[in-house]
Amino acid sequence: MRIVDLLPEAQIRTGVRVKNRDDALELAACLLDDGKILSNREEFLAQVFRREAQGSTGTGGGLAIPHGRCSAVMRPALAALTIQGGVDFSAPDGQPVKLLFLIAAPDQDDRLYLSVLSHLARLLMEEELRKKLEEAANPAEFRRLLLDAESPEEEKSSPDPSVPPRRYRLLAVTACPTGIAHTYMAAQALENAARDLQLSLKVETQGAEGVRNELTPLEISQAECILIAADRNLPMDRFHGRPVIQVGTADAIHHGRELLLQAVDGGGMLQEAQRPQTIGLLKNVPDILPLQLENLPRRWYRYLMNGVSHMLPFVIGGGIIISLSFLADALLAPGDSLFTMGQNSSLADFLQTVGLHAFRLMLPVLSGYIAVSIGDRPALMVGFLGGALASAGGSGFLGALLAGYLSGYLVLLLRRLLAPLPQSAEGIRSMLFYPLLGVLLISFTVTLVINPPLAALNVLITNWLENISATGGILLGAVLAALMALDMGGPINKAVYLFGTASLLSPSGGLLPSAIMAAIMAGGMVPPLSIALCATVFPGRFSSQDRQSALANYLLGLSFVTEGALPFAAADPLRVLPSCTAGAAVAGAWTMAFRCRLPAPHGGIFVLPVMEKPLMFLAALALGSVTGMALMAVLKKNVHHC
Repeated sequence: MRIVDLLPEAQIRTGVRVKNRDDALELAACLLDDGKILSNREEFLAQVFRREAQGSTGTGGGLAIPHGRCSAVMRPALAALTIQGGVDFSAPDGQPVKLLFLIAAPDQDDRLYLSVLSHLARLLMEEELRKKLEEAANPAEFRRLLLDAESPEEEKSSPDPSVPPRRYRLLAVTACPTGIAHTYMAAQALENAARDLQLSLKVETQGAEGVRNELTPLEISQAECILIAADRNLPMDRFHGRPVIQVGTADAIHHGRELLLQAVDGGGMLQEAQRPQTIGLLKNVPDILPLQLENLPRRWYRYLMNGVSHMLPFVIGGGIIISLSFLADALLAPGDSLFTMGQNSSLADFLQTVGLHAFRLMLPVLSGYIAVSIGDRPALMVGFLGGALASAGGSGFLGALLAGYLSGYLVLLLRRLLAPLPQSAEGIRSMLFYPLLGVLLISFTVTLVINPPLAALNVLITNWLENISATGGILLGAVLAALMALDMGGPINKAVYLFGTASLLSPSGGLLPSAIMAAIMAGGMVPPLSIALCATVFPGRFSSQDRQSALANYLLGLSFVTEGALPFAAADPLRVLPSCTAGAAVAGAWTMAFRCRLPAPHGGIFVLPVMEKPLMFLAALALGSVTGMALMAVLKKNVHHC
């Protein structure tokens, strides 16, 4: 289906003036609503704003492609705006958006939705076309420009089957975390640059639709260099022994020409198939030195998030099963000793055994998948063992974290050292040398270097937390809870949450009810609850669609899902974020003052039965939520509807 088939003239507005991003999205949604595309405009807009809260759909170059897929859309359609002066969309290049395409798709049309999004993203990578569209005098001219641009695109997508397969000088792979716009924009940018430079290039896209234009083993073996433009970790085994350059999708979009020239000129010096280390890569791409230095912390954060994403099911599942063991004892053995709570009945003992086994696996899993993200599959076993030794040796979360990074880099070092071995020894390298040498090295390192100081540090921290003064505890609770609300599911939030889960494990590996975990959970519950309360008590501060969306935050907040507040914080950060952060700090301080303690890492109000002083926790939560609501009501102004 062509873009113009989804975009009649009635759904195009040229030369409009809007105040901000939200006004532009609302105007585009009105065009769809007028075209009988939407059954519920507010529901669709709420979905669009939720997508914006996950990350800006501003792609750079003055273009934004917001999109929403939900049951309120009756059939696929587009709306388009050209905006005089542009509006801020928090685009990667900081430029205001002057050209906006809003995509609407029914909830069940996943493939069509992704196809339209990827096709539109690639089509609009042509800077000349974007410029012409921005300057279109009326909707008819705007649509005609798109119609002219799509015709050659369709011809290119149907190659002559009589033409034999080409030998490509360069290859590329593009992928982004969501696998939608940036995957295809990076591919289009590289293809445009290759055409200008008269270089033969084939680009494989690993998007939400799956792998398209897949590179063949023959093409990989014949190519001079393979360029990986990805914002997530990709399997690299198939590029073994080939020159590889790795960058992010934004780098390919904005520096495609420089990257291709470097691949032809100096890329051949990169003989490692695995992820090149920053120093080695910088030697070969001096043109983009600041780019690579800027990406280094982002890489380390991506490695950490790879471990965290695999660890969280063990943390949440194991923790809640342990909580159920306490609840089972409260019902089945109410008069037995509190010191053996969770083991006094056969059901509780079974649940606690299962939960503890799952919960204790979190550190090896964290370490193992950090290692995998650095050193690929050969690092998995080394990382798992490093995390297990850190857990058994008392160094806990910090030890497992260090073990994961060390394991990954140790395997990379072994690969480099064993690279001179002949190709016929590849099986021996993978099955013998990497696990044997990696295990020995990480075992000595964790046991002799990491565990002794970090285990002692963990004991000191545990003793300090047990003996912390009332004033110190209140301050600590306020700070941790405020940090939970500061970026609502971002890196700070995740780091604080991981600190809370680590506080549940004693140095010996046992489970501890944690005051820190209680304060952190309260801090994560307050933002959505404050927003829901404010929308209910002060409805004039919110638009009608925001009031409807805010109702879901009651359930999300009570369930400890902080991300429910993200769309509202993204739409009005200067008012919503300070209010939520202050409210969270109040809640965290009061949980510490009331000495609430929690043995579970998740669950919200559903784990209240196993919490120490649950009524006091609810009181602290109410105080924080009301504080956040009151500040929000003071800071926000009434919404005036046209």
